[in-house]
Amino acid sequence: MERAVVLVTRSPAETRALAAEVAGLLEPGDVVALAGDLGSGKTTFVQGSAATLGVTEPVVSPTFTLVREYEGRIPVTHVDVYRLDRLQDVLDLGFEDYLDGRSVVFVEWGDVIEGLLPESWMEVRLGGGRSTDLDEADDDDERVVTVTVRGPAWAPRWERLEAAAAAWAKD
Repeated sequence: MERAVVLVTRSPAETRALAAEVAGLLEPGDVVALAGDLGSGKTTFVQGSAATLGVTEPVVSPTFTLVREYEGRIPVTHVDVYRLDRLQDVLDLGFEDYLDGRSVVFVEWGDVIEGLLPESWMEVRLGGGRSTDLDEADDDDERVVTVTVRGPAWAPRWERLEAAAAAWAKD
């Protein structure tokens, strides 16, 4: 199964709010791959999701630490593979160990390690504003957010995801 919905947020607060709605459907073991140019809102999306998952500490980009783990109602693992040059570097990081089903795993730049992702996963692609990959945005704060789910684990949750994201549906 693969399905996608295209959404628009008009501020970082709206991106966090959308992420919070999406996170209401996440379960331990889910993997969310985030894609988009630098500054497109990947960490902002994780911040909104983590709050809904019960994380109370500040969520910051793991660009230099590569992995940050947060306790919450559902634990969150936040990985950034931007600085890694090869898939072997991701494996050396112990990436497969984070896919143990205990936390929701967010992977910034996850599109570059698609081959390492499990059978079922979600991709959140953010563009617009300063991003050049989606020129449809009207201003620097607007984001075009494409949420794509893949695999059988998402089939029973698809309609709930569409309903949760309806407020941001692109016209």
